[in-house]
Amino acid sequence: MTEDASRERQRRWRLALGGEADESLGKAAAGKDGAMDAALAALYDGGGDSGSGKQRSAGLGSSAPKVARWLGDIREYFPSTVVQVMQADAIERLDLTRLLLEPEMLAAVEPDVHLVGTLLSLNRVMPDATKQAARQVVRTVVEQLERRITQQTRSAVSGALNRASRINRPRHADIDWDKTIRANLKHYQAEHRTVIPERLIGYGRRTTAVQRDVVLCVDQSGSMASSVVFSGVFAAVLASMRSLRTSLVVFDTSVVDLTPHLSDPVEVLFGTQLGGGTDINRAMAYAQQLITRPRDSIFVLISDLYEGGVREEMLRRAAEMKAAGVQVVALLALSDEGAPSYDHENAAALAALGVPAFACTPDAFPELMAAAIERRDLMAFAARM
Repeated sequence: MTEDASRERQRRWRLALGGEADESLGKAAAGKDGAMDAALAALYDGGGDSGSGKQRSAGLGSSAPKVARWLGDIREYFPSTVVQVMQADAIERLDLTRLLLEPEMLAAVEPDVHLVGTLLSLNRVMPDATKQAARQVVRTVVEQLERRITQQTRSAVSGALNRASRINRPRHADIDWDKTIRANLKHYQAEHRTVIPERLIGYGRRTTAVQRDVVLCVDQSGSMASSVVFSGVFAAVLASMRSLRTSLVVFDTSVVDLTPHLSDPVEVLFGTQLGGGTDINRAMAYAQQLITRPRDSIFVLISDLYEGGVREEMLRRAAEMKAAGVQVVALLALSDEGAPSYDHENAAALAALGVPAFACTPDAFPELMAAAIERRDLMAFAARM
């Protein structure tokens, strides 16, 4: 190992281990490294006596100016992905939720999905002076998510709708020549150097009519915060497509239909109320009323399946939807957070009814919608996920 590489390795270990490593490594962090170390120590060192007679860190305490300065420091010294992790840790470890109700704090934070979830949970206690700043944070994140998912979602859903409307006796202008030639290659006539198509493949005539009904039913209990954020943005994107009729229902022990607000996903998110109990059966009973064309309908339940209502009725409603021809899927989470906590017994019961229950990342959700529109095997899709 070269001398430069050795110094860099020592530097990294020093930042990882904190001030306790000063003596063993023979050098305290200084300059920019010292500032980075102080920012890390304020969050991850518990304060108090370190055992060597010196005070490790005073922490962040409950001082808004001090926290605001710390937020500014970590944004200066660390990349945004690291900043988002540190902010989430600070909210959890140091109980900074109360300070997020102050406008100057919101101006200092790095907007991300987790922060939006925290702000939505504070929506009902947020003072008027803070709400405008909170809305701006939420709008920033929503715009980032829309840029990430809109094109992929529109492309996947539109393609699926086109394929679902393919017909075998198309008008000349509607013939899909690529698919037709591929399907008739066995009829190639060598002497004429051409394909004689026995079967034409094409698409139905373009239509502005609604081709599918989509009902998103979203659990707004506290553990589903990130899923609520992604669901709201996806619902707004789907609602902007004229070939779909999209409904968004959120629930805890009560049910709220946010469909009228889908033109503005920020309004949708502020219409949610994170926390509280869960009554999936009641939400599904309401959703059933929205489904008037079962075989052209897709019902997506987004919930960890911890049912506080009548479990048997919830399963019965799922079975009724399946029997009527509705494409039913249960997403245990719609987020990037990895494996979720969920009710395994209810998930297994739904699977036994032919309703797949699995966690889905936002990047995979457009493909899921395409599979549902084309009435593909959603159990097989879930197995891949």
